Amino acid sequence: MGWKRVSVRGLVLGWMAAGLVVGAQTQGAVQDRAAEVNPFIGTANGGNVFPGATMPFGMVQFSPEASPISPKRMIAAPGGYEYRATQLRGFSLTNVEGWGCAGGSGDVPLMPTTRAIDASPSKDFRTSYAAGFTHADEKAVPGSYEVRLADGVQVKLAAGLRSGAASFAFPEGQPARVLVRTSDSEAGSTEASTQVDVATGTVRGSVRSGNFCGYINEADRRAYYTVYFVAHFDRAVEEHGAWKDTTLMPGAAEVSGGTGFGAKGFPEAGHGSGVWLGFGKGGAVHVRVGISYVSEANAEQNLAAESTSGASVDEVAAKARAAWNKRLGQIAVEGGTADQRTVFSTALYHALQTPTTYSDVNGQYRGMDGAVHQVVAKQGAQYANFSGWDVYRSQLQLVTWLDPAVGSDIAQSLLNQSVQDGGRWDRWTHMGGATHVMNGDPAAPAIADIWAFGGRQFDAKAALASLVRAAEVPTAQDLDAKGCPVECPGERPGLDQYLKLHYIPLGAPAWGAAADTLEDATADFGISALAGHLGDAATQNRFVVRAQYWKNIWNPRAAPDGGYFMDRNADGSWPTNEGDDDNDSDHAPHPFTPGTGAGFVEGTAAQYVWMVPFNEAGLFATMGGMDKARARLDKFFYDDKGAPAVTNAGPLHAELNNEPSVETPWLYDFAGEPWKTQQLVRQVLDTLWTNTPKGIPGNDDLGEMSSWGVFAMMGLYPEIPGRAEFVLGSPLFDRVVVHRAAGDVRIEAQRGAQGDAAHAFYVDALLVDGKPSSRTWLPEQFALKGGTLRFVLSAKPNAQWGTQPGDAPPSFGAEGAAQR
Repeated sequence: MGWKRVSVRGLVLGWMAAGLVVGAQTQGAVQDRAAEVNPFIGTANGGNVFPGATMPFGMVQFSPEASPISPKRMIAAPGGYEYRATQLRGFSLTNVEGWGCAGGSGDVPLMPTTRAIDASPSKDFRTSYAAGFTHADEKAVPGSYEVRLADGVQVKLAAGLRSGAASFAFPEGQPARVLVRTSDSEAGSTEASTQVDVATGTVRGSVRSGNFCGYINEADRRAYYTVYFVAHFDRAVEEHGAWKDTTLMPGAAEVSGGTGFGAKGFPEAGHGSGVWLGFGKGGAVHVRVGISYVSEANAEQNLAAESTSGASVDEVAAKARAAWNKRLGQIAVEGGTADQRTVFSTALYHALQTPTTYSDVNGQYRGMDGAVHQVVAKQGAQYANFSGWDVYRSQLQLVTWLDPAVGSDIAQSLLNQSVQDGGRWDRWTHMGGATHVMNGDPAAPAIADIWAFGGRQFDAKAALASLVRAAEVPTAQDLDAKGCPVECPGERPGLDQYLKLHYIPLGAPAWGAAADTLEDATADFGISALAGHLGDAATQNRFVVRAQYWKNIWNPRAAPDGGYFMDRNADGSWPTNEGDDDNDSDHAPHPFTPGTGAGFVEGTAAQYVWMVPFNEAGLFATMGGMDKARARLDKFFYDDKGAPAVTNAGPLHAELNNEPSVETPWLYDFAGEPWKTQQLVRQVLDTLWTNTPKGIPGNDDLGEMSSWGVFAMMGLYPEIPGRAEFVLGSPLFDRVVVHRAAGDVRIEAQRGAQGDAAHAFYVDALLVDGKPSSRTWLPEQFALKGGTLRFVLSAKPNAQWGTQPGDAPPSFGAEGAAQR
């Protein structure tokens, strides 16, 4: 059914006949949305998520820590858990969703055991006193986790916002012991201390850790946060002891000592400390635990605020489930298969876990300067764990769109971190530490994203001034190559050269000079967008011009098939022997090829060729026009036989398991072939996003990839950094309602003769708030104020809809105005 054959009257009558009238309430939507979540999605295939108990944006992640699946591996997975693992070494209080490197956190694992304590658990903390388990004996739902260990101990975990509760039910007649492995953070520790109060059954202590990506470079092989804990057990302590390194100390009630980070960035066997408690034989042992990054007193206060002494694990779990149902219920869906609804709900669940609450119930938190700070006026909480290079692309937009107050607090948290860190907006902050991991200046588009999607309760003018200063005034850190390539210390590495040459030259401090130039251009556009929203026209115009610096690393004769971005020498010449083709084993320099990774970050020249998300029209013109851009898109996404080539298909094709490619499926909207976006996104959702442990394509990266899945399944995406326009695909579900205080968004689909979602995903027509539209995008006000989308979908592509002049989404060139 072509667009020209669809009348407005016919559309309206069709919707009325289907009962999809304006104002209709969503009926049949699942109320217990937590029941649709499968926390094991993404626990294999490098998703790096954890299946344990946590709250939305919770400080506590009470989750299993697995032993490595191979003696050659130092960790099970960065998330502490790998679906292929067969042993668990404890249940830690902290983690970070979906991160990479070798992970971190995993602090203070508690391990129930029936074994005699006859050797130090630090002999090898990865395997000592570990217990077997099977997935048949394991269950996870939002807010709680259960497993029956091979020794018969039944474990139940539940999480509050800043506290956790656990039940360890021991077999009748078997010893009931719990190890408190204080030093055994996932990436190691420099200090740990533990004290036992036998009379009250209380264990207190702290561990100092960090070391995220420390194995890559000594720059991050350091501690930068301390977590304090207080754990109250409900049974009388009948025996206790401690250990330090390889020495057991039966009867000891106090001990200290960290594991260290080892010579290669991994803690070595034979170091560490902790305590054990014995509670007689058999029966259940319950423990309530609170944590803080400020003090033991605050940890106790956090626990008291959330959990009384008689609170059961089930009660804590019920509160957590209710909190998750409230969050998940903000996006109601109908239609699709049961698996598709589970994939959607789980993606939303993963996207709403980070950043994590960092301030205590009294408003205190430990800042980037090591001092104790108080949240500022109107700030609900200070947040931590910000993987800027990942989450500026769509995760922060989703979080803020659903809850502008949380988005505002995230923006204020980032500003607070910068102030405490001497004005630097670090790319990857873990708790109170700046790790410098990745490249570019992602804080700029991140702050702009939050403002654009409705987060307005933060000091935006101060944030803009700070970001502008960081983009215009080089610091000593910007000139420092220590830690490069992965952990360059400056916010804008090589900024002096960028300001002089209008690109980052080869040899400047950078991970990849070409990639850094492209990311800095996006950051400049983020500053321009934020300034424009704040009414600062001078800054907006200055930085939108800078955003076009991407043109300075475009070599139109880079390869036989056309131009590419590539490294450039400071004298303006192009390197003639740069790179490696990523397909050989000699790692020797080669002439440029599109498959080279030289100059790029976790990608190749072919994958970075599209990275101008704010000016695709300008990029297509630079490529030689729309026809050439379309041909290159086809070649990028499909192999020679026409099959999708979107993951692990080689360096010339898309990698939709990592951030450099995530915005690319929507580019057909800009290229005048929107039916290809509709087809490609559906192919990706059907093949890469599944209700299985391998169901997330690559690291979830603190919810970034999951946020992509949420948007894709709704049929829209926030393509342009720092702005709130949506580009359109087509909805997977028959009906979606996004509940927002400023106005609901309703998305409804009417399908033709082949009316199931598996076949009918091409857009034939669209009504926006009751009016026909052929535009493949939505203006910012739709995201902010809400509205209704009604799609007519067909099993056959419509080559007319969305292809007329003015239908493509806006692009922003040096003029500052949208170009199409």
